[in-house]
Amino acid sequence: MARKDRPLSSRELLSRLGLNEDAPNDLIQNESLDDLLQGLEGDLGVVLRERFARLSQSHPFKPGDLVTWKPGLMNRRVPLRGQPAVVVSVLDEPVLDNETESGSTYYREPHDIVLGVIWDQEPGRGDFVTFHFDSRRFEPWER
Repeated sequence: MARKDRPLSSRELLSRLGLNEDAPNDLIQNESLDDLLQGLEGDLGVVLRERFARLSQSHPFKPGDLVTWKPGLMNRRVPLRGQPAVVVSVLDEPVLDNETESGSTYYREPHDIVLGVIWDQEPGRGDFVTFHFDSRRFEPWER
């Protein structure tokens, strides 16, 4: 007889996402906004324009290319910062994220590229998995 899975507690869910007492707020950015602004003499406008310029620069990716996050544009936990992912396919028509809350960073994000990574957590550690992404956030990976 199959065992019915019990719902995850919020603590178990956060642990599976990689959030726990050791890293309670380490979702994406490793640097604080204050540290970033201090290095740029406090000019948030400079940071915004620089990130927009990076987002606007496109790269003609094709299956088999290795890519990585552009600096300052990582908005998901996978692939890890500085780690490569392989382009599995480039979509002719982007798939819009179906997030329904307009306040979400993923709301209507155009996913136009499918990337493959090696999963680095249990269960499934070492498996090849694929995810859809916005290609504007990636650049060619150079070792």
